[in-house]
Amino acid sequence: MEKQDPIEEARRYVANAEEVIKKANYDPELKSYTDSKYVKTAGNILWCGCLVALDAVLNIRNGKGRPSINKYKEAAKKRDGKLLHFMNLGYDTMHLAMGYDGNKEKKVCDAGFERANAIIERCATLCPQPVCA
Repeated sequence: MEKQDPIEEARRYVANAEEVIKKANYDPELKSYTDSKYVKTAGNILWCGCLVALDAVLNIRNGKGRPSINKYKEAAKKRDGKLLHFMNLGYDTMHLAMGYDGNKEKKVCDAGFERANAIIERCATLCPQPVCA
């Protein structure tokens, strides 16, 4: 089986999240979505996609258990300041506000998608070619 390019895989997650957020029923009068279940699902999908890209760049998935967000932040700090900045914003927006809280405000959800794309594109520039080729 051919190994999938992690950056393309991360972009596929974003595309899946775009399909999910459509089910959240946007109300233009309220400028928010009406169903937090789909907002939470989209936020979690976005964050998982970012982790796919981050794992390719930061290479921290060794040892026992899953790495904490602090381990990701430490590795990003050593690797690239912009990536750390995007991660901090993205974690707060996608994982916490959308995925955990189910924040239905459209501006928050739009920011989640923007931040996911920023993380993935930054990872694309940093990704070692044999891994991402």
